Amino acid sequence: MSTAMPFDAGTTLLSDVTAAVKAAGATLRDRHTSHARGVSLDEVVGEIHANDDAVLDVLREPLLRSRPGSQWAEDELAGGALPPGEWWVVDPAEGNINHVHGMEDWAVTATLVRDNQPVLTVVHLPLTGDTYSAVAGGGARLNDRPLKVSAKTDLGAALVGTGQAKPGEDERTFRRIGDSVTAMLVNGLVVRVSVPATMQLIHVAAGRTDAFWQFSDVRSGLVAGALLVSEAGGAVTDLTGEPWTTGSRDFLAAAPGLHGAALEVLAPIA
Repeated sequence: MSTAMPFDAGTTLLSDVTAAVKAAGATLRDRHTSHARGVSLDEVVGEIHANDDAVLDVLREPLLRSRPGSQWAEDELAGGALPPGEWWVVDPAEGNINHVHGMEDWAVTATLVRDNQPVLTVVHLPLTGDTYSAVAGGGARLNDRPLKVSAKTDLGAALVGTGQAKPGEDERTFRRIGDSVTAMLVNGLVVRVSVPATMQLIHVAAGRTDAFWQFSDVRSGLVAGALLVSEAGGAVTDLTGEPWTTGSRDFLAAAPGLHGAALEVLAPIA
């Protein structure tokens, strides 16, 4: 992934977005329980939708107001290129399935995408209070600390990860996931398979893990992490090695010293 020019966020846009995402995070935190909610599929889906609706009520208008002329990408599970211009790609409960099952791996994300490249993002983890942010050309940060990806160069020493983007994807995608996990178990050190993507990608950006890939183009789970990893010095491409955009069909974010080796393992499966 590359951005042709640094993004001028002005003096207030990042702070306005951060405030909006934190307010939305407080709403989601108040809805969290330490036990799973819902037994049947309908009940679980109902809890997921209720989380989304509650957070969007807090998040949508402040974000649109913060960037006059920006538009809203309605379907958080959609993929593919967006029309030209500036779009807010938001996941009001990234890791919603974890939230409704009483787990802690979830966040609120908001990313401004300009002409299919993420240019500003905020990821807030309400349970810890941590906020990850990045502006194209301006670096990536965890709270007030700059982020830097791993310095590893040996895939055999790498902690890597993947996961499914959404329920109900086609069988071919699921088989690719399985084949890729096997290939990385052979070539890497340890493979994590979990959801959501953003919660793995913040670890890549922070240098805690070394690579993440996904056989999907669900953009709400990728745009925030793509910008964070790129601005932290990582390589973000599709699985042919071309720069990643929202129109790409698959995704790889890795420490630069491992990117080529990871691509060699994954490209034949893609």
